[in-house]
Amino acid sequence: MEQSKGTGAVAGEPGADDPVAVRPAPLSAAAGVARRLAGPLLSASMLCLALWALHRLLGAVSYHEVRGYFHGLRAGQIALALALTAGGYAVMTLYDGFALAAIGRRLPYRRVGLIAFISYAFSNTLGMALLVSGSIRYRFYVQAGLSTGEIARVVLYCTAGFWLGLCALAGTTLLLVPVPPELPLAAAARPLGALLALVPLAWLGGGLLVRRPLRLWRWQVELPGPAQAARQVLVGALDWGLAAGVLYVLMPEAISGGFGHFLAIFVLAQMAGLISHVPGGLGVFEAVMLAGFGVAGNQGLEAPILGSLAAFRAIYYLLPLCVATLAVVWREARGLRRRALLAPWFTAWLPPFFAGLTLVCGAVLLFSGATLALPGRMAILRELLPLPVLEVSHFMSSVIGMLLLILARGLQRRLDAAYVLTLVLLVAGAVFSLLKGIDYEEAALLSLLALALAPAHRHFYRRASLFSASFSAGWIVAILAVLGCAGWLVMFSFKHVEYSSSLWWEFSFRHGGAPRALRALVGAAAVGLLFALAHLIRAVRPRHRPPSEEELARAWPLIKRFPSTQAHLALMGDKALLFDPDDRAFVMYDTEGRSWVAMGDPVGADEDARRELVWSFRELCERSGGWPVFYQVRPEDLDLYLEVGMNLLKIGEEARVPLAGFNLDGKSKKVLRNTVNKLNRDGLRLQIVPADGVPALLPRLKPVSDAWMAGKKVREKRFSLGAFRPDYLARTPMAVAWLDDEPVAFANLLLNETREEASVDLMRHLPDAPAGIMDYLFVELMQWARGEGYRWFNLGMAPLSGLQNRRLAPLWMRFGALVFGRGERFYNFRGLHRYKDKFDPEWEPRYLAVPAGVALPVVLANVASLIAGGLGGVVRR
Repeated sequence: MEQSKGTGAVAGEPGADDPVAVRPAPLSAAAGVARRLAGPLLSASMLCLALWALHRLLGAVSYHEVRGYFHGLRAGQIALALALTAGGYAVMTLYDGFALAAIGRRLPYRRVGLIAFISYAFSNTLGMALLVSGSIRYRFYVQAGLSTGEIARVVLYCTAGFWLGLCALAGTTLLLVPVPPELPLAAAARPLGALLALVPLAWLGGGLLVRRPLRLWRWQVELPGPAQAARQVLVGALDWGLAAGVLYVLMPEAISGGFGHFLAIFVLAQMAGLISHVPGGLGVFEAVMLAGFGVAGNQGLEAPILGSLAAFRAIYYLLPLCVATLAVVWREARGLRRRALLAPWFTAWLPPFFAGLTLVCGAVLLFSGATLALPGRMAILRELLPLPVLEVSHFMSSVIGMLLLILARGLQRRLDAAYVLTLVLLVAGAVFSLLKGIDYEEAALLSLLALALAPAHRHFYRRASLFSASFSAGWIVAILAVLGCAGWLVMFSFKHVEYSSSLWWEFSFRHGGAPRALRALVGAAAVGLLFALAHLIRAVRPRHRPPSEEELARAWPLIKRFPSTQAHLALMGDKALLFDPDDRAFVMYDTEGRSWVAMGDPVGADEDARRELVWSFRELCERSGGWPVFYQVRPEDLDLYLEVGMNLLKIGEEARVPLAGFNLDGKSKKVLRNTVNKLNRDGLRLQIVPADGVPALLPRLKPVSDAWMAGKKVREKRFSLGAFRPDYLARTPMAVAWLDDEPVAFANLLLNETREEASVDLMRHLPDAPAGIMDYLFVELMQWARGEGYRWFNLGMAPLSGLQNRRLAPLWMRFGALVFGRGERFYNFRGLHRYKDKFDPEWEPRYLAVPAGVALPVVLANVASLIAGGLGGVVRR
């Protein structure tokens, strides 16, 4: 999908905003855990290896030498690097411009350029683990009117151009420029160059020779024409060439070998950074560059080379990130005036955006606290501040840095407490940055983020505790990586200082840099450790259990006031209930395998409580290693699941009859009319029995239920369907059809106090009951409900109804449509839809909300198993 310079993470991987990818089912829970941990552990291992290599390579280099070269860069070098950076990002906009032209869409270049710039500025700097470039494109291009399929083609085009350009430049360089023989794998440089050069050549040749789309499993890849393929290769190569040029003009003039040798080492270092999966290739890129130039006859230039690499990071990565941040803040301010922030796509994007920037600000404070302040600025502070103020400010800035790393996760989870604390700490961090070393650059960055975050309070609405937020393996590794890099910076910056226990107690303006850095590092580590311990010893939520009578009594008022009668399924007692702290809403759920399946939407009238419950349920599942799943959710509540990063799959349509216009008039209702009239003449009558009269009636209805199940050769279902259980049926009214004073059919009524909807759950009859008995029950109940003032009558869902079998439709929809049309051997999908359709209902879609990246076939099998009472019930009816 999409790759960004310096990162090994792929944009467009299943994430908070991407369609669910159907993957093979995990072999076991342990295998699933290992798969989730593999990526973060690989990144952490590569980062540790890179830091170790840097420590070995920079054994004779001091921090003062690196800082001296960094601050000694000439204005001409910086200006040229800035110009090349601007040119590089301008070239990156051509990826999107040519991609839109290739799919036949035209947008103003100003708009396309802004989208591409923001996308690449974030992805190049932060890596795909935090802000996915493809996700940013998706959100901006959706606003521009592109469909999901068109956006996917744009992302694919840009991805191909990125890799084709890298392969072309790297292959040509490795073929034409001799690689220093001292470099590892130098002997393989030319074969590797030939292999890489073949990739763009094959792309160009394929577009010229192959006219039909290539079939790769279930995907069809249509190769571009020669002109379009050449544009992709040239833009990609120019992009990478300009990136190399930025670093080259910042390098010391004394490096040997010229631009050709530099380019060979540059592309090898970039490839190592991509393979490492470390965000930004941080540490890995620098280690390979230093190793390459060190063995190429540039001994003694390690400090200038490291200084130029630091300047390259600042100019090519951090500066565009700051500009992109300003651009997003500007768009947010414009959106506030137009109230565009209410759009769900933008609302869902802002919290992760602020979380990523907060993580960066925390890292900046930690890195700053690990290095020595500038002597000139310290001389000014010595005249203005007492020493204790300086010491406390330095210590507190690092502590705030660690707290910001932790709070970033809370911002991503939309916690109100995280928002307030982050805002306060950003302002405090800016003040402490000025007091500890007049670091106005850091203060400006923190203040800018605080100003951008301040008007966004409504996006952080959750009142949950900070300790309730779960931390994924990727987040934990990211925090540890930042802390590890800060520790490495302390050792590198003060390697000339001999360690002794007395350092901890030294306080001085002139010689207190090392003690301050050590105390700040330990303080930050202590804060992280204390938070981890508090997180670990928090009260563990018990595993799910059937609800008690007390819990059902708490749920009953919410069920009666909820507009959907589906809420009555909580009364079955086979699903656990998760309440919000104030009993304003609840979620009913059960587990099967790793799937924690909630039945329907959260039940309750308080929207804030329902929204919070979706987050709470997801975090409960994550702490237990499960997959949160919401089954049969309604269109009006889809934003609840989109905001937590879940994906939505249409699973069918629900039939709801508008009672105000329901009657038996007209030619289309002739059969129903004749059936009802005939059964009335035959003496069939319908009685609505109140709930308090149902227990005495159940012994007479039990034979009807048993005969119906025996005749259908089925067994009781569960989860999304009721069962003949006295404790369940005695809670609601019952409709009973009598013939000669004997019950021949019955249906339990699901009603709500709002009179929004009426429905039935169990509808059973004797095998020898009069023909048309079900039509009679439905018609009589609808007429009764209309007379009682109900607005809708819910006939239930028709599974897989409304799914489209189109060429560009997702695989799930195409498969579901195929089963709906040809699956009568297993279930009468089409017949059920036809039967309900004769009552002239309005069909409303129903969805399955699942987290990104789960094994969808496993989830569907788990849901089916829950409903059928086990996997055996799935195949045995």
